[in-house]
Amino acid sequence: MLDKIKHAFAPRKVIIFCFDIMCYLMVCAVIAIISEHISHLYPLFSHFVNVAIILCVLTSISRAFVFRIYNNVWRYSNSYSYLIIVAADISACICTIPLSILLKTYCGIWPVVVVAAGFNIVTLCSRFVYQLMYKHLNEKESRTENNKINVAIVGAGQLGVLLAEELILKSTSHYTPYCFIDTDTDKVGSKIRGLKVYYEDESIIDTIKDLPVQEILIALPRIDNERALALYEFYSRTGCKVKLYDTAVQDISSPSSSRGTRRSIREFQIEDLLFRRSIEVSSPESRAYYRNKVVLVTGGGGSIGSELCRQIAKCQPKQLIILDIYENNAYDIQQELWREYGVSLDFRVEIASVRDRVRLDAIFNHYRPQIVFHAAAHKHVPLMEHSNSEAIKNNVMGTYNTADMAEKYGVAKFILISTDKAVNPTNVMGASKRMCEMVVQCRTDSKTSFAAVRFGNVLGSNGSVIPLFKKQIAKGGPLTVTDKRIIRYFMTIPEASQLVMHAGSMAKRGELFVLDMGKPVKIYDLAVNMIKLSGLRPDIDIEIVETGLRPGEKLYEELLIKTEKLQKTSNNLIFIESDAPLSREEVEDKIAILNRAVEAAEGELESVGVKEALMEVVPTFHNPEDVNCNAEDSAEMKITNAVV
Repeated sequence: MLDKIKHAFAPRKVIIFCFDIMCYLMVCAVIAIISEHISHLYPLFSHFVNVAIILCVLTSISRAFVFRIYNNVWRYSNSYSYLIIVAADISACICTIPLSILLKTYCGIWPVVVVAAGFNIVTLCSRFVYQLMYKHLNEKESRTENNKINVAIVGAGQLGVLLAEELILKSTSHYTPYCFIDTDTDKVGSKIRGLKVYYEDESIIDTIKDLPVQEILIALPRIDNERALALYEFYSRTGCKVKLYDTAVQDISSPSSSRGTRRSIREFQIEDLLFRRSIEVSSPESRAYYRNKVVLVTGGGGSIGSELCRQIAKCQPKQLIILDIYENNAYDIQQELWREYGVSLDFRVEIASVRDRVRLDAIFNHYRPQIVFHAAAHKHVPLMEHSNSEAIKNNVMGTYNTADMAEKYGVAKFILISTDKAVNPTNVMGASKRMCEMVVQCRTDSKTSFAAVRFGNVLGSNGSVIPLFKKQIAKGGPLTVTDKRIIRYFMTIPEASQLVMHAGSMAKRGELFVLDMGKPVKIYDLAVNMIKLSGLRPDIDIEIVETGLRPGEKLYEELLIKTEKLQKTSNNLIFIESDAPLSREEVEDKIAILNRAVEAAEGELESVGVKEALMEVVPTFHNPEDVNCNAEDSAEMKITNAVV
């Protein structure tokens, strides 16, 4: 209540109110003098005017509060704000006439109209003059400051003009708009907000070089990544820094709660140039599914797991349980959620390994989760090639243990996080995840609804290529690429987490959900553009070095969306792989084979027997050499080469 009172009587509002009263008194004085001079012609006119003045002052003051005129910040007002004043004054004038009749002081229509019109004209003029003076003084100050940066704005449409006005009016801005650049011939050569509009063609590069412009701001609505890349490369030829006026690409290292959608000037990011815009996968209905549910996330401190925890926290769950073996990650997400939600979110953190059935049993028995997201896994391909027994223990056996506990304690939904590397795998990590999918898919007779979700590489996740390239650039290079031909599919962390949650709400019996990932990206192109974004030159300032394919690595990941067996879902980006599941008995036999292989490999750092056992239980597991020798003929590589 106290805050509302302070807001209502803010100094700015009090000053404007007092100014309006002074204007009204001045108008009243002028009209009173005029009426006095003509009173000998119209004896009653002076009396009527005095009555009209009193009533108009009262109604005008009232209309200001009814229409909330004093809530406007008049230095930034627009035509709508002025229209509100006119509408308010007309309303006040109309109200004055019945009020005067009611008080038996009816003085006729014309005296009321004269006084009301005087009030309206003075009010409008005072606001308009103030706005003009503010703009003039601010522009003058902007021109005299030496530390301002002259910028050319690409786009003389509504967005570009909005940006120019913002820069002119904002005294704290470091930018001064110098000109516009546009392809609309109707605008070229004219001036908008006093700024000349130049035509965008090849000659504009030399033109900008001759102008006192230090930076170029792209202010175009809804530009896709191909257009953004073309604009960035085109205007970089001027030698000016090129920036974007846009809603910020979500910072993949920051919590989703801190990500805003406000439009601002920012540096180009690699996500703007090579990857599609982040898409909204989930829906209000799917998010509502998690409200008042007990949800457990294994691997809850990892890249995907922690984002799942953030998204679930927004859904107002009954309780959120974060399970992870790595206490540092678990601690980070715990502190983040504490800062964001405090006691309003009931969440717990449990340090545990999914390998430990006894520990898992205790956790499931205590919390009785209704929904389980299984994100705990070893994911690094070269490391798992060497430590293949650990991949089986953590990925396969960990999934098996967690799925067993879900069934034992009556979990409603169990969602496995899988990967595109499970499609015709060429490495231990991918094959182990394919085995995890089998563990989930075979439980179609369970009361628990099991499902798996496949997607490609996640931008900014721990150990992914973008953070690695950033570190290498910071050190002066070189950037290491295993092979210049290698391609991958990418998606953002929010996309991945939304996909998982949406699949969780739709899951029924053993589905394997896949996402339309769009076009693959060449890792070499990624390296080149990241160097350019840093203001450096590829292979001149920063070298790009091929290191050779790592063990188990193939040149391309296969398309997730390419078979006729796919079923559509309510979301046109999500499909269901109609893969015939194995029986429980068949999967149990495969688990037994892997267990024997792991036991036989005790004391070995890298076991050939474990890899052979994995190839036996996952029929689609191939040697990478067999795949890479025919890579150029694959549909995936042809798509990428066609794009280039």
